[in-house]
Amino acid sequence: MENLYQNTNEAAQPIQANALKEPEAVIIEIRAGTGGNEAGLFARDLFRMYSKYAQNQNWKQKVLDSNPTEVGGYKEIIFELNGGNVWPRMKQEGGVHRVQRIPKTEKAGRVHTSTATVAVLPKPKGTEVKINPADLRIDFYRSSGPGGQYVNKRETAVRITHIPSGLVVTSQTERNQQENKENALSILSARLLEKKSREEEERLGGNRKAQIGWAMRCEKIRTYNFPQNRITDHRIKKSWHNIDEIMDGNLEAIFKAFKKSGF
Repeated sequence: MENLYQNTNEAAQPIQANALKEPEAVIIEIRAGTGGNEAGLFARDLFRMYSKYAQNQNWKQKVLDSNPTEVGGYKEIIFELNGGNVWPRMKQEGGVHRVQRIPKTEKAGRVHTSTATVAVLPKPKGTEVKINPADLRIDFYRSSGPGGQYVNKRETAVRITHIPSGLVVTSQTERNQQENKENALSILSARLLEKKSREEEERLGGNRKAQIGWAMRCEKIRTYNFPQNRITDHRIKKSWHNIDEIMDGNLEAIFKAFKKSGF
């Protein structure tokens, strides 16, 4: 990860709007929203859906960080996808995904509504983001599993604070400090690129940011209604009635509809 570091104190040049046209890799962050344990299970299901699709596309996948729940879901999971057309396919997945279904723990058969938030960040190429090591505070600690219990006697988990921006990233998926540090730096560089690009777009008065994955993370973009076997994308106002197939990674129909809509 040495190419992420900046050896001078010069500020990085503003990133132009066309710098994000075709990233070779993306970093996807899925976080459980409202809904308690069911939201964590939905976050897990979204991760599985994207993983299945990535396998079908022969994309490379690497989990950078995860925070599992006690019931098998995720409070948060961050992973990288690398492969052909990964950005044009995945960029529109950023936003709030809502699920309506009967949880397995629901004895009365009531439908619950839960959410998960997806952020899709371009992974910077070697020269797009330079980080000054002097701007980082790096802490090591023991990794933890569901419920917060420690799963490693050694301090292999990594927390990196980027002091100028206040951004904090963590990684604890690997068994050694160096790999976790590299994973955390990958996440940090993607978030810094997002931040710089967003600021540049706002400075130019542009509105493209809503189309490239970050501005919509607080907007409801899609509903997964299991009782009615329907997935609805609210941006292009289109529904599909094969929810199990889509959740198993068959996303091509959705991606084709987006391309046709010109969204």
